[in-house]
Amino acid sequence: MSCFDRYDLPLSTISDLAAERYRTGLDLLLSLWPGAGEALDEAIAADPDFALAHAARARLHAICAQPSDARARIALALDLVTRNGTERERSHVQTLSFAINGQSAKALASALAHTGQWPRDVVILSMPLGAFGLFAFSGMADHDQARVDLCERHARHFAADDWWFLTYRGWALGENGDVAAGREMTQRALELRRHNVNAVHAVAHVLFESGENDDAQKVISGWLPEYPKSGVLHGHIAWHSALIALERGDTARALAVYDEHVAPSVSQGTPVNIVSDTASFLWRMQAYGHAVPAGKWDEAANYASSYFKDAGFPFADFHMALLAAATGDRGAVATRVSALNRLIEQGNLPAGTMVPAICRAAVAFADEQYSLAAEILESVSHDVVRIGGSGAQREIVQDTLLVALMRSGEAGKARDLLDRRLHRRPSPRDMRWRDQLAAA
Repeated sequence: MSCFDRYDLPLSTISDLAAERYRTGLDLLLSLWPGAGEALDEAIAADPDFALAHAARARLHAICAQPSDARARIALALDLVTRNGTERERSHVQTLSFAINGQSAKALASALAHTGQWPRDVVILSMPLGAFGLFAFSGMADHDQARVDLCERHARHFAADDWWFLTYRGWALGENGDVAAGREMTQRALELRRHNVNAVHAVAHVLFESGENDDAQKVISGWLPEYPKSGVLHGHIAWHSALIALERGDTARALAVYDEHVAPSVSQGTPVNIVSDTASFLWRMQAYGHAVPAGKWDEAANYASSYFKDAGFPFADFHMALLAAATGDRGAVATRVSALNRLIEQGNLPAGTMVPAICRAAVAFADEQYSLAAEILESVSHDVVRIGGSGAQREIVQDTLLVALMRSGEAGKARDLLDRRLHRRPSPRDMRWRDQLAAA
């Protein structure tokens, strides 16, 4: 065996072309740049028995929300790696198989064990990381810290200019409160590999956490035109820009970005991104006191109706509840809440009782029962981190609580919450709200 990946890990292929195409495909996969599938297909064509190339193709199918293709491809990879793979390659494929087949707890345990032995196997190291990674969707309350701990544990194995590791280490630090280090690392990662979607995404999140809206908008505006609209995160990166405009009170600009990049009719992202981005943008807009143009809620709800029909994915459950509450479908929320409560009774919802609670709060808020919405959200706000996603995505829950407090006459509680938020990061919207409360 004489072929190696970019991190000097041996590969079970004797084809130099297969190894080269695999290395190229992995870089494109890890940066989420178009062309990964074609490169990996060329690796497979050069060596049809190359198990890790099939496994990487399965990973890409999973990222692109193509579950049937992902399961078929990982099954083939498992068969091949059993016959001609190394111990590392067998563990690598098995870990991916757990994740692709919906066994997320096993996948997380396997990924941590695997990276403990082979820390430079970055396909597996990437799995617990990021806003949609195995840690984030584990139901853990401390998943932000867990990502930092994992990166710090293995930092010595990576060069100071490794664009992939800088992306995820910086993102983990920024989400966990160390925005200065996070910004430095993520911006350096983007400099090292500009066509790196995960890096610009990480920069956007770190700048959000530090309240640097102008800088974030400058980065996104300068970078997004280079990224094809077919890219899986094109709509989501634009969503960040729409939120910046909304924070500034520029609803015309926010809606223009939404209509061009984020709406279900134009976005080519995955269902989880389209559902969460549309629901959260429209909900924020309405909660901030702006009229949502006719038809937009229905368009978003109609798109979402084909996905996430079964309860149990808390991040999606909450956003589906927002859509149902906003469009008056109280029955859909009640059905989802009942299903979530059954999962809790069975011990099958690690995120716990907070999930049905925030779904019920969405209905109360939509029904203008602001005292009830505030009461529910106050009792669970400390636990919302368990739904996963990023701080930017979860802030919608706190925004809803804040508006509910203001509209229910709880000015003192609203001021306290605003003061804490402004201490964490400056926000033009929060400052406007603070001024409104002071003048009331």
